[in-house]
Amino acid sequence: MPAAQARSTHPLPPALFERRFELPDEDATLAFGTRFAQALDAVRHASDSNNERFTGLQVQLTGDLGAGKTTLVRATLRALGHHGRVRSPTYTLVEPYSLETKAGPLDVYHFDLYRFADPAEWADAGFREYFDRGAVCLVEWPQQAGGLLGVPDLEFALDIEGEGRVLIARAFSETGKTCLERC
Repeated sequence: MPAAQARSTHPLPPALFERRFELPDEDATLAFGTRFAQALDAVRHASDSNNERFTGLQVQLTGDLGAGKTTLVRATLRALGHHGRVRSPTYTLVEPYSLETKAGPLDVYHFDLYRFADPAEWADAGFREYFDRGAVCLVEWPQQAGGLLGVPDLEFALDIEGEGRVLIARAFSETGKTCLERC
């Protein structure tokens, strides 16, 4: 087990809603990413319709190396309208995307914290501001920040099972719950 996997976050509170998704192959992972993007866009559109401001969404993606975290992020970004290359931010730590979606402009930040050796590196990097912009923050290896990320709106835990994957999705906010219900 890589050392990066050994660090744990502070325990999360009980989830408001939880679902299990069987992802027997890569196509199933891509399809889930598309459904998640559609759910996210619908939630943002509903916020606008109710004259409420979309305050952003933090999604923490956990799982072993090769579990499909980056594949899921790529599928989500493509379904939100990104047509360029989707790089894994393993070395850059964060990749920003400014998208035009059906529900309007959206900033998405894709983080990969695998290389952090100490949770203080997250704070030192100045990433907190990204989470306060009404953006969607997709965070791979959140355990590397210890408990500094706080409670996410959604947690996507991917596990390798046979030739496929299993995704346990947990919602910790009403916005996360609404998104997950639509997936």
